[in-house]
Amino acid sequence: MKRKTFIQLSSTLMAAPFMSPFITMSKGLLSEAQQERLKNWAGNLTYSTGIVFYPTSVDEVQQLVKKHSKLKALGTRHCFNTIADSRDNLLSTSKMNKVVSLDPSGKTVTVEAGIKYGELAPYLHAKGYALHNLASLPHISVGGSITTATHGSGVKNGNLASAVRGLEVVLADGSVIHLSKTTDPEKLNAAVVGLGAIGIITKVTLEIQPTYMVRQNVFIGMPAAHLKDNFEKIMSAGYSVSLFYDWQTDFINEVWIKSRVGTDSNAVLPEFYGAKAATKNVHPIIALDAENCTEQMGVPGPWYERLPHFKMGFTPSSGKELQSEYFVPMHHAVEAIEAVRTLGKQIGPHLLITEIRAIAADDLWMSPCRHQTSVTIHFTWKQETEAVLNLLPKIEALLAPFNARPHWGKVFTLDPKVLESRYEKLRDFKKLVAGYDPHGKFRNAFLEHNIYG
Repeated sequence: MKRKTFIQLSSTLMAAPFMSPFITMSKGLLSEAQQERLKNWAGNLTYSTGIVFYPTSVDEVQQLVKKHSKLKALGTRHCFNTIADSRDNLLSTSKMNKVVSLDPSGKTVTVEAGIKYGELAPYLHAKGYALHNLASLPHISVGGSITTATHGSGVKNGNLASAVRGLEVVLADGSVIHLSKTTDPEKLNAAVVGLGAIGIITKVTLEIQPTYMVRQNVFIGMPAAHLKDNFEKIMSAGYSVSLFYDWQTDFINEVWIKSRVGTDSNAVLPEFYGAKAATKNVHPIIALDAENCTEQMGVPGPWYERLPHFKMGFTPSSGKELQSEYFVPMHHAVEAIEAVRTLGKQIGPHLLITEIRAIAADDLWMSPCRHQTSVTIHFTWKQETEAVLNLLPKIEALLAPFNARPHWGKVFTLDPKVLESRYEKLRDFKKLVAGYDPHGKFRNAFLEHNIYG
């Protein structure tokens, strides 16, 4: 059987017959379809339709859902595969980006799904509040991030979806449901990491906490041998810890430690497990300029200016790239890293950098961290699609003994039967989806293959 990977070159998609993007709708419903099809953030994917709607209210979302037999929600387009693609109609939540309410007594904030973390975080900080975690990029939307189980870092910090306390979702028939951690805990656990299959998320309620300050220190050149006996200590050395590695030597390139001021140890150390303290700000890809990176050198700053690796006002990471990521249980992390190291010479020519992080366990049905504190092995690749697609099955085979689960929004080649064996709630998830979307309005090629294949 020919392997389906659901990542295509832009030139391939652009060569397909082009549908007319011009649509008119009554009652002033916004329908800004694109004359040129949208691309994802990295430019490796061109979406399969030029028809993109930009509603500004739940009512407009309901009208669109009722009108169309096939529809797919689109966030900030940071996915590297076709999980948010559609051959028919796309609905962008980018104009639904407001804070709806702040509830200090309930310790929650309710937002529209299209708001970016980089927009929400300064608002919360100004009000004296914070989120427990942020991803390495603040440029991503709340709705899209939770749907794909996007995460930050920290052995005691769950992924971004673990902060969800409520959802508002428009279902396939145009009705609206509200799920709450208080009244519908198991349904919420099932729906939060919904892969875009359940409906259009319009509002999200997140748990908040008092604001806090963070310091960020970077260390260069840690002997990889220290991982064997000290891995959990290394990953627990701060509120959030990242290891950056190119697989080419016996030294971890960089160790980034983000520490909460007043709770974590904030001693400025000259070295960390043999790695030397950086003498200036550095980029995860050390050859690149650190201007777009968040402040380091132990300078304290608000949580939202330190937990991400990149500043909101700059183009994140390297730009033109591909990404893959695999989650393994914490107790298998060192074995998994050692297994991948055997491919180091094959990986090196096509890699920009690997990041290794830890994420706490959660109860979310389709989360890669469900019921297991996990370590992720993340690959930021050069945009060399053919070479990457040839390498991934080799990496996945090495990680198979550890039941590695892929990040839903990144490039992987695992067989659907393997996914079903590693996501033990997948069958229950399909039953849930059938109740919410019986005719597959929100299904697309990605879901048909990976969930229903």
